[in-house]
Amino acid sequence: MKRILNLRFYILPLLILMVALVSGCKKSIENSAPPVISSIKSYAASPNDTVLHSAVANGQWVVIVGQNLQNATQISFDGVPATFNTALFASNSAVVQIPPILFSAIDTAKLYTVQYTTPAGSTTFSFKLGPAAPTITAISNVFANPGDSVYIYGTNLVLIKSFSYGGTAISSYKSSVDGTALGFLMPAKTTTDQVSVVTKSGSVNFKIVATPTITGVSNENANPGDSVYIYGTYLKNIQTFTFAGTAITSFTSSASGSSVGFILPALTKSGPVSITTKFGTATTTFNVNDVATGRISDWEWNGNFNWQWWGGASLYSGDPNSGWPPYNSDFKGNGGQYMSLKNGVLSAGEGNTYSNYAILMNGAQWVPAANLSDPVDNWAFKFEVNIPQPWNGGTIDVFGGFAGSTYVARWEPWQVSAAKTAPYTTKGWVTVTIPLSSFRAKDATLGEGEGASIAKIADLTGPTGNTACTIYIHNYSTSSTATGFYGAFDNVRVVKVK
Repeated sequence: MKRILNLRFYILPLLILMVALVSGCKKSIENSAPPVISSIKSYAASPNDTVLHSAVANGQWVVIVGQNLQNATQISFDGVPATFNTALFASNSAVVQIPPILFSAIDTAKLYTVQYTTPAGSTTFSFKLGPAAPTITAISNVFANPGDSVYIYGTNLVLIKSFSYGGTAISSYKSSVDGTALGFLMPAKTTTDQVSVVTKSGSVNFKIVATPTITGVSNENANPGDSVYIYGTYLKNIQTFTFAGTAITSFTSSASGSSVGFILPALTKSGPVSITTKFGTATTTFNVNDVATGRISDWEWNGNFNWQWWGGASLYSGDPNSGWPPYNSDFKGNGGQYMSLKNGVLSAGEGNTYSNYAILMNGAQWVPAANLSDPVDNWAFKFEVNIPQPWNGGTIDVFGGFAGSTYVARWEPWQVSAAKTAPYTTKGWVTVTIPLSSFRAKDATLGEGEGASIAKIADLTGPTGNTACTIYIHNYSTSSTATGFYGAFDNVRVVKVK
């Protein structure tokens, strides 16, 4: 019996040792097995545990599912290492945030891969992780000459597979670091109006649009020999150009295409301005060389004189031989008759609709009765003005005077911004255009012309479209103006502009 007990005491420690060895071997085997990735799932609560086959890199959290994942030393997405917290890991899962990825700088050989490394080894898992599909929002210069540098602007303009401009394949190009621009040289030939960009994430087509627009004319009633400018957009590569029906063959476009200048030839009639480029045609709704349409007052004996013969204005003639009204050499470039206002420095609050501050006109048809239901922005108040001396401070107000109206449009070209002013002058006569929507009610705090805009044309003109008109100067500031005002006005009118 004693021998049997001794044998038992001998065998028991041996069995314990064997169990420990087997357990240790098993643990060692687990630690030496390389990681395995079987899937990548969404970490979002809804929808939960969705298996992802692709993703747009935007810093989202994902769950890597597999085996032997608990001892990660590096996890890379598209070759970019992620930061992680192993407390969020288990042997069969790892929660990790996709790192910021600059796709213009990655090693493309590692694109669409997740590489997982532990002390026991490494594995690579195919996972389509990339930027969103490309977009195009603008082209830097559609008028560039062949060989000039041009940029396409948008988003995700990286990982490009193909790129064409105007039907011509572009083989040499450069993406900006953040993928918001794509630079290239303008090809010698274009056959379509499309830009096409194909990336690994998708494709985009963008129409090359440069249809010209006309937003204004420096002087709609200039004299032959005067310099005139047309303002708008895409006013380059002009094929045909007419002003009041007369062909303009010599002109200069600004580099930006925002204006085109020319010397006005002799005109034979009134008519619109029309400019045609290869992208389309822009034609004004209104006529130039036209002081009759929508005329409120032009102060001509044989026109629509319409002055009330009192107030602070003076009547002058542009004809040196006129006799009366007298000629005034300060306002050259106008052979007809016009009105002038002249005021010294205005004290705080000075100026009103009568006495030395105003040009008063009788009633006239501002808008035909048939058009009173038109959108307000379809019509504009216009006049020509000549300001030979610097003007800084004080507002030129335009007031429609039917009974009960309080709507005023304020013209303050010296006001560069809310905090900055600059003396304003003109080089001869220029046209001022004020949309009827700029006529505003009186605000209890801010004053005239600072309240709500007119909702309909009749708010300004009354139910017939016929109302009086007053142009006057007023200083709304709590201090004196920096300068006085000296200027001339002509051809007051309301015309359809849209």
